[in-house]
Amino acid sequence: MLDLLTRGGPVMIAILICSVAALTIILERLFLIRSTKKRMQEFIVRVQGILQYGHYGEVEKTCQEYPNPMARIILSALDKVGHDETHIQEAIQNAGKREATRLEKNMTGLATIVSGAPLLGFLGTTLGMIEAFQQIESLGGNVNASVLAGGIWEAMLTTAAGLTVAVPTLFAHNYIGSKIKEVVGNLEEASQTVLESLRRNASNPNTPAE
Repeated sequence: MLDLLTRGGPVMIAILICSVAALTIILERLFLIRSTKKRMQEFIVRVQGILQYGHYGEVEKTCQEYPNPMARIILSALDKVGHDETHIQEAIQNAGKREATRLEKNMTGLATIVSGAPLLGFLGTTLGMIEAFQQIESLGGNVNASVLAGGIWEAMLTTAAGLTVAVPTLFAHNYIGSKIKEVVGNLEEASQTVLESLRRNASNPNTPAE
């Protein structure tokens, strides 16, 4: 491995850094999505009945006990209780956008690695080929075929390394993106449920506020 890094030169080191960064982002996002979905499921089970009966004080307490995207959206909505429905809906939408942004954090970086790693590989190969042909020129064309082949395969190392990083990162990026869309879809659905509950409670003057 160390020998390959040495043969690939500085570009190979840059590709290695990209691979470490990609792996870090992938593992962090997967853990975040998994833990977020689990917390949301536990939270929704606890809060549904409370919200239905308009016990907003208990709802707020539950939101603080179970921090998750849905809880933060509900807290934003509760801050607007007493205002008209447009203000509540706007608060829910803004909170939803903030949560989507949190979930998508570093995904742009992952996409950059997908497109950048192969380009780094091609750059390394181009530089390697230039160096190989410079050596041929310096020897006046008297180069053994095996020596030429050795120079070429060393130059191709970075292309292979760049693609090796980019391909699995692309699959991981698309998979994580689909999971983020799934969570965001659940948030949108739950947000509509919250809005409906607040609407029903607002139209029922006998519903307790605490």
